[in-house]
Amino acid sequence: MERPYEAAGIGRVRTKKRWFMLTLLFILTAINYLDRTNMAVAAPSMSRDLGFDAATMGFLFSAFSWSYGIMQIPGGLFLERFGSRLTYTVSLFFWSAFTIVMGFGRSFASLFGIRLAIGMAEAPAFPTNSRVVAAWFPDRERATATSVYTAGEFIGLAFLTPVLFWVLENYGWQEIFYITGIIGVIVSLFWHHLYRDPAEYKGVNEAELAYIREGGGLAEKAGSVRHISWRQIRELFAHRQLIGVYLGQFANTSTMYFFLTWFPTYLIVAKQMPMLKAGIFAVIPYIGALCGVLLGGRWSDYMLKKGASLSKARKLPVVCGLLCSMTIMAANYADSFHEVIAIMTLAFFGQGMAAIVWSTVGDMAPADSVGLAGGVFNFIGNLAGIITPIVIGFIVQATGSFVGAMAFIACVAAMGVFSFIFIVGDIHRIEPHRTE
Repeated sequence: MERPYEAAGIGRVRTKKRWFMLTLLFILTAINYLDRTNMAVAAPSMSRDLGFDAATMGFLFSAFSWSYGIMQIPGGLFLERFGSRLTYTVSLFFWSAFTIVMGFGRSFASLFGIRLAIGMAEAPAFPTNSRVVAAWFPDRERATATSVYTAGEFIGLAFLTPVLFWVLENYGWQEIFYITGIIGVIVSLFWHHLYRDPAEYKGVNEAELAYIREGGGLAEKAGSVRHISWRQIRELFAHRQLIGVYLGQFANTSTMYFFLTWFPTYLIVAKQMPMLKAGIFAVIPYIGALCGVLLGGRWSDYMLKKGASLSKARKLPVVCGLLCSMTIMAANYADSFHEVIAIMTLAFFGQGMAAIVWSTVGDMAPADSVGLAGGVFNFIGNLAGIITPIVIGFIVQATGSFVGAMAFIACVAAMGVFSFIFIVGDIHRIEPHRTE
């Protein structure tokens, strides 16, 4: 059957530059999550050296998400105004520079303030990821593309967490921040040099542009400068489908933030693991999350290719993933360390599989507000980054154990299952009805 771009006389062999751009997203996402979780590795030594109790560490863990969440909508506005290339350059450079400064913090106030600055600088990152994928990929490849860059979160954590523990053991917690920050500053320059939107990139041919455009990607529309109105912002809170997706992201992010903040401390304090051994075994759940991310994306796109509806293809992996995350509560009844790691791996696997919820933003958001919708979506989801570390900190401080913390995470995951089954409804591109 002749494709539209072939009928138009466009070359039959299309380039594959979208996969190069996805590789760049993968690298930046790996750095993003390394800079989010480096404090989790440093936390046991930081709390001991600086005299912080569990409740104090909970607030310090949450500092990133206070500013990260608040700046999502402004970050989305910045993205729509200045585009993906400049937005990611500025974001990555500044969050990496602030990460270096973390190594100089000595008080709760200074460390809290620096983490606020890191969160503020990172705010546009995932909305930019969503916008780049929506620009470069057609619908049938978007979940796979989302899963690939999301895999960067866990590959970086899985393979570099033991390295960070080694740095911690041999040099100290400050050096963790120096090393990870310098890497990010350097990579920000490479991104600015290499990334372009489809219409601006000389290496992409018309056949690939047509393939993206005919498949529902934004292609040439991605590089246009947009002025956002308050009416567009209100539109993103006026649809049940989007509200349900926001709640699902909140639930999935709650599980993620346990692993990004308290998980190393949980192994060392609750399970009495030596520091280096905890660093090695912590890799296993991260690998589980990586497998979940890759499976979720491939499964979703496979269902689409086999004729499943977009709603089924997107919702089923998310629901199954959140159900797996609920099993984290079983760790309360596990005696051996190997059982605990197996349970944690299944829970983090589920969190990874449900991470394709990000692709639903590109599927559902109004075409003129994809970046802004990503900002709203990430703002709601990352309220969990504020709430979860603080709640866990108070639970541990009050009870002296993580039992209540596991129950809390399981209940939030159950809320996400309810949201995707009963609130989200049909997944489709929303066409807003605006009156002038």
